[in-house]
Amino acid sequence: MRNLEAVELGLREAIFRDLCQVLAELLNDPTLPVPEDASRPGEKCHADRPKEMLTLFGPVPLSRNYYHAATEQAGRVPLDRALGLWEGYSPGVVRLVCRAAARFPFETAAAELKAYCGLEVEGRQMQRIAQDMGPKVQAVQQQLPPFKHNAGPIPILYAAVDGTGVPMVPEELEGRVGKQPDGSAKTREVKLGCIFTQTTTDEEGLPLRDYQSTSYVAGFEGAADFMVRVRQEAIRRRMAAAWLVVLLGDGAAWIWEQGQKCFPMAFQILDLYHALEHLSTLTKLLEDQPEAAKALWRTWREQLLTDEVAEVLSQARQRAAKLPGQAAELAHKEIGYFENNQSRMRYGTYRALGFFYGSGVVEAGCKTVIGGRCKGSGMRWSETGATHILDLRCSLYGNQFDQVWDRLNQSDYLRLRVLAPVLIADKAA
Repeated sequence: MRNLEAVELGLREAIFRDLCQVLAELLNDPTLPVPEDASRPGEKCHADRPKEMLTLFGPVPLSRNYYHAATEQAGRVPLDRALGLWEGYSPGVVRLVCRAAARFPFETAAAELKAYCGLEVEGRQMQRIAQDMGPKVQAVQQQLPPFKHNAGPIPILYAAVDGTGVPMVPEELEGRVGKQPDGSAKTREVKLGCIFTQTTTDEEGLPLRDYQSTSYVAGFEGAADFMVRVRQEAIRRRMAAAWLVVLLGDGAAWIWEQGQKCFPMAFQILDLYHALEHLSTLTKLLEDQPEAAKALWRTWREQLLTDEVAEVLSQARQRAAKLPGQAAELAHKEIGYFENNQSRMRYGTYRALGFFYGSGVVEAGCKTVIGGRCKGSGMRWSETGATHILDLRCSLYGNQFDQVWDRLNQSDYLRLRVLAPVLIADKAA
């Protein structure tokens, strides 16, 4: 006897071969009533046209009525439509393809799918499937009910927003200004919104994010349109039932400008990490000696954490007034950052209330949801291609992928017309 793995694989192959035969008999039954299986005006019917469908068990031969009008580029296959097939792929295969394509580069995804499931789908074909299904996934996700485990009261709902650059193909960068030495751009910003909830704090009073409560929205659109989508996701996540709403972000002006319009009643909180980065830059401008700058940073950091932003600003302005030329200009620029965001820096109050006041969730999302798939070595994206992949990844990392696909595949045809007679006959026997 060969090794156990060989036996396992042999048994699987034999079982899958039998299952393919069962599927072929079910799906080629000539008595199946098919909606709209008749020629329309101007159409010609090509009866019993042979084709093949790739299923979770392997390829299955099919015989189909194909209708085509001379005035149309493509024809139609009513039974395939009723069954939810995608160009010769079963719904189960399409689900796996999209999950794999969302996680890995297309060629890698193809190899993983073959290794784990024995399914051979070319990387290029996986790309076509993902790009076709991405918009459908996003449309369904927008209509999903809230998470079942977040159905109770919502003490605090957070909307955290950020952006990160994604490498693009040259034609997507024409006329854009960037950070390259010649002023050109290699990337475009993808904005990411995270909606999550908080119900409790830990023993030390630190906030705890509700388990699996984070959902994502990502896109290339302008600030106004994107923030509208973030608001729509917050509404879907029962923002109206939340006791408090918090908008988290860095110092980007578009976040607060559009946030004021879309979340007018929200607490606006500037991420502490970004505030401390700017504080470090400011103290280095105001103190020549590194140790003195560090000491000043530590002092002012404690004041920020105790709601003494006004005192920090007062001292900073006095010191900046003594600086010469360009140094003074740079210092006043950093001071302006704190002036513009002063109302969002009440960190002592936020800590006392048990709020999140860091944007770690959305920054981690930028790395995981966006960067983990779109910023690999040598990658270059079109806006359309990146958008569709991000649609899939938002549903996957937002723990809604399977729920979305269950809705996409809600067809009673197979259950009522194909499986029911078989089950009835089996029960009678």
